[in-house]
Amino acid sequence: MEIHSVKPIRVWLTPPGPNPWKPIFLLEELGLSYQIQSFRFDDVKKEPFISINPNGRVPAIEDPNTGVTLWESGAIYQYLIEQYDTKNRLTYDTLSEKHRCNQWLHFQMSGQGPYFGQCGWFQHLHPEKIPSAIERYSNEVRRVLGVLEGVLAAKPAAAQWLVGDKMTFADMAFVPWNGRLNEVLMQPWDEIWDGLPHVRAWHEKMVELPSWKRSMEKRSRLMDEQGLQWNGFPKGIQSFQEYEKVIENNAKFAT
Repeated sequence: MEIHSVKPIRVWLTPPGPNPWKPIFLLEELGLSYQIQSFRFDDVKKEPFISINPNGRVPAIEDPNTGVTLWESGAIYQYLIEQYDTKNRLTYDTLSEKHRCNQWLHFQMSGQGPYFGQCGWFQHLHPEKIPSAIERYSNEVRRVLGVLEGVLAAKPAAAQWLVGDKMTFADMAFVPWNGRLNEVLMQPWDEIWDGLPHVRAWHEKMVELPSWKRSMEKRSRLMDEQGLQWNGFPKGIQSFQEYEKVIENNAKFAT
C-alpha cells in the first residue's frame, strides 16, 4: 500500500472510546504513515493535550507535513480525505457524490455518535437508572439504524454503500460506534440486527477489512498497556463515579 505522507501524522487518543478509532481506521485504509500518542482518560483536560484541543476530547491530530493541528473526528476525516486521498479511492470528485459523502459524515457526527453515546451513558455510567432516558436514547439508536437500513435497502445488491457504488469515508465513519451496539443497547449481537439485514451486512463487510482488524489489534494492545476493562475503567473500578474519585485523588496527589 502506498504511503503518502513523508512524516508520520501524530494521533492523540485515549484508547477506550469509539471516536479515536475513526481516524485510525481511515489512516490504515489510506496507507498513511502515523504514530499514536496514547494517554489516559484522566489527562484529557491536562497539558500537553489541552493545548492541542482546548475542548479536552479525543482524537486530535498533528500533521508535520502541513503544520495542521485538528480536533473533532469529522474535521479530521475531511482533512485526511482532501489532503491525502488524491486518487479519490474513498471519495468522489463529482459534485453530488462528494457532498453526499459529507452529508453522511455530518449525520454520523450529529446523529449516530451523540445518540449512541447518550444511550451508553444512561445504560452504564449514570449514577442512577432512569428508564425514560434509556428508552428515549435506545429509540433514537433504533431510529438512526432505521435511516441507514432504508437507504441501503433501496440500493442494488452489488452496490449497498451510502454513496455511489463503492465504500467511501462516509461508510467508514459509522463503523466504530456500530461496533459497540451490543454494549449500547445491552442486547445480544444477533438480536440487535432484527429488521436491519442491510445495515448488518454493510457493517460486517467493513469489519472484515484488514485496516479495521489492524486498528482493533492496536486498541487491544493499548487497553492492556493501561490496564483497562472493556468499558474503559481501570481494572477494579466498578462505576464512573468511582473512577472520577480516583482521578480527583490522583490530581490532588500530583499537586
